[in-house]
Amino acid sequence: MLLCIDCGNTNTVFSIWDGEKFLCTLRTSTHHARTADAYFTWYSTLVKHYGIEAEITDVIISSTVPRVVWNLRVFADRFFNCRPLVVGKPECALPHEPRVDEGTQVGPDRLVNTAAAFDRHGGDIIVVDFGTATTFDVVAKDGAYIGGVIAPGVNLSLEALHMAAAALPHVDISKPQKVIGTNTVECIQSGVFWGYIGLVREICTRIKEERAREMKIIATGGLAPLFQQSVELFDEFEDDLTMHGLTVIHRYNKEQGTI
Repeated sequence: MLLCIDCGNTNTVFSIWDGEKFLCTLRTSTHHARTADAYFTWYSTLVKHYGIEAEITDVIISSTVPRVVWNLRVFADRFFNCRPLVVGKPECALPHEPRVDEGTQVGPDRLVNTAAAFDRHGGDIIVVDFGTATTFDVVAKDGAYIGGVIAPGVNLSLEALHMAAAALPHVDISKPQKVIGTNTVECIQSGVFWGYIGLVREICTRIKEERAREMKIIATGGLAPLFQQSVELFDEFEDDLTMHGLTVIHRYNKEQGTI
C-alpha cells in the first residue's frame, strides 16, 4: 500500500491508499523538530485506533517545509523499509513538466494539485487552494503548470490584523449576516469574507481574460466550502485533491520505472 504525506506550513496529512481508495486520513500539526520516532508513535497509535491493517510498501512526500523532509525520509526508511519519493526532487518525474521562468522552483503542493486537477478534469483549469497562503495554479490544456498567483491566506490575514492593530480582537472567519457590520467583530468578518470573495473572483476573471479562454475553477482547502456558500465561485470543490495528486505522481513514476 501507498502512504501519501502532504506537509504544509500549518498541518501535515497522512493518507493510506490501497490502489482504489483512501483507507484513512490522519492530520497533525507541522513541526520541523518532530523526529521519525515521534511520527511513528503518532501514526501507529491512530492507525490502530481506526482498526486499519495496512502493510505500507511505498511512501510519497510533498512538503512546503524543507526542514521536515529529512525526518520524514528517516520515518519511511526506518519503519517501512522504503526510500520515499519526494515531489520536487530530481528523481521524482512529473507527468507534465512546468513551464515557468528558468531557475524558478515551483512549490511541490502546486505541482501535486496540477497533476490531480488534470487527471480528473483535463486541462484549462484554475486550482484555488485555501491554505496558509491562498494560491491559484493555472493548468494548461496539455496538463502543464504554467504559473499562478499567491495571496495571503485567510487565517494569516486575520492573525496579521489582530497582531498589527492592538484594539482589534482575533475573530474566526464566518459568513456575515450582512455586509455592514454594527460591531467590531462583524466589521472584521465582513471585510475578510467579502474581501476574499472579491479577490478570488477578480483573480480568476483576469486569468481567464489573459488566457483568452474559458477555464474550469477547482477549489480545495478547508475554507473553500465557506466561500462557496454565498456565490458560485467554483465549479467544483475537492477536499482530497492534493492526496489524489500524490497517487497520480506515484503511479506515473511506477510506469516510468523510476521507482
